[in-house]
Amino acid sequence: MQTNEKENRRDFIRKAAVIAAGVSIVPRHVLGGKGYRAPSDMLQIASIGVGGMGRSDVNNFHKSGKANIAYLCDVDKVRAKDSVSNFPKAKFYTDFREMLAKEHKHIDAVSVSTPDHNHAIQALAAMELGKHVYVQKPLAHDVWEARALTHAAKKYKVVTQMGNQGASGDGVRQMREWVDAGLIGDLVEVYAWTDRPVWPQGIAWPTQKAPVPATLDWDKWLGTAPYTDYINKLVPFNWRGWWPYGTGALGDMGCHNLEAPFSIYGLQYVKDVQASVGSVYVDEFKRGYFPESCPPSSSVTLTFPKTPKTKGDVKIHWMDGGIQPPRPDELEPNEKFGDGGNGILLIGKKGKILADTYAANPRLLPTSKKYKEVKQKYARVPDGAKGHWAQWVEGCLAGYGKMEMSAPFEISGPLTEALLMANLAIRGADLRINNKYPGRSLKLLWDNDNMRVTNFDEVNQFVKRTYRPGWEVKYNF
Repeated sequence: MQTNEKENRRDFIRKAAVIAAGVSIVPRHVLGGKGYRAPSDMLQIASIGVGGMGRSDVNNFHKSGKANIAYLCDVDKVRAKDSVSNFPKAKFYTDFREMLAKEHKHIDAVSVSTPDHNHAIQALAAMELGKHVYVQKPLAHDVWEARALTHAAKKYKVVTQMGNQGASGDGVRQMREWVDAGLIGDLVEVYAWTDRPVWPQGIAWPTQKAPVPATLDWDKWLGTAPYTDYINKLVPFNWRGWWPYGTGALGDMGCHNLEAPFSIYGLQYVKDVQASVGSVYVDEFKRGYFPESCPPSSSVTLTFPKTPKTKGDVKIHWMDGGIQPPRPDELEPNEKFGDGGNGILLIGKKGKILADTYAANPRLLPTSKKYKEVKQKYARVPDGAKGHWAQWVEGCLAGYGKMEMSAPFEISGPLTEALLMANLAIRGADLRINNKYPGRSLKLLWDNDNMRVTNFDEVNQFVKRTYRPGWEVKYNF
């Protein structure tokens, strides 16, 4: 037998042995050709809430090229229409509990993009089944819920990410490198602000109920919230301004604009918080008090204990409803303050850093000055903020603890708690100016270990709210 014939025969025998041993040992991408990923190599995602931001989330997971949108769940069939059309092979449910009960064996990860009041019950249900989770900001509606989700992520060893994409952006990493290099010196204080709300706040709950749309399951939309008759214009957007469902401007934009100072300086749990709120007048003599509605504007100061990166306690000033801090003297008269309506300002003893929403476009002030070049110290997330979704997909495929996430619950949980603590002060300040207490502002002292306000007991009812029967959020620390 000639050499070529011997080699061909050996090759044939080797391939036959491989086939006999089972096709599964052959890499699936080889069988499918270049660029092919077998379904078994893809992250199988179930998405709860697939209209609005949820639609964007599933599209971005899909763009990673490593995720299969296997299941879709939404209580509003009209809002879900685009996602159902974009992913026709995905099985559709209207009840996340039914979906998880029936399909959990085929699900690797769950994304939650529902209104704030249902985040915790849905994310916990997924984590208890060992599923990785992606949850839109804010992580939870109540302080207790944020603590529970943070604890559960570690307990169940699942890969987590909150949907504040700026955490994956280049801006926050650039700012951290400037701070580490000492360009602004020791931190003095931080300001963050937003032009939100862009939905109604400081208004009375409508007295006229409306017919529930045939395509909306109102009971499931309410979920953990108390039952009430359906009203027009609450769904799909304006729920943000009502306390039973949303968390106001802080919940909407705080996770974006406070993430940078929070992660740069390694902040954790808040020490105390004080707030004042904008007034609403129903006539020229009487202030309107609407306990279900977030106030039209607020100004909050949060105090955090010192960290290894600070010389003492850290004060962060938050403003919303169009309120902004004084413009820095170093800012030129015609230069934008942040991005116009939103911004972040770090003030150090030697300098200042100004940035836009999501910590985008950071610049040292004054912008006319030349600063020393700082070498890149922190790895960038591929595609920056747009890579936030793909990072989570990659992390889930790699497994728990194998990849660094930009906004894991370990970080985003305490961040969310701080924002929700600020909301406690906002609600407390709103109570004070209801002709019941003197003054228009309030400072709350926080017992972090016991999750209680120690000096104004009336707001402790909001640390963990009472859930609707059948929709209780349960978790044992």
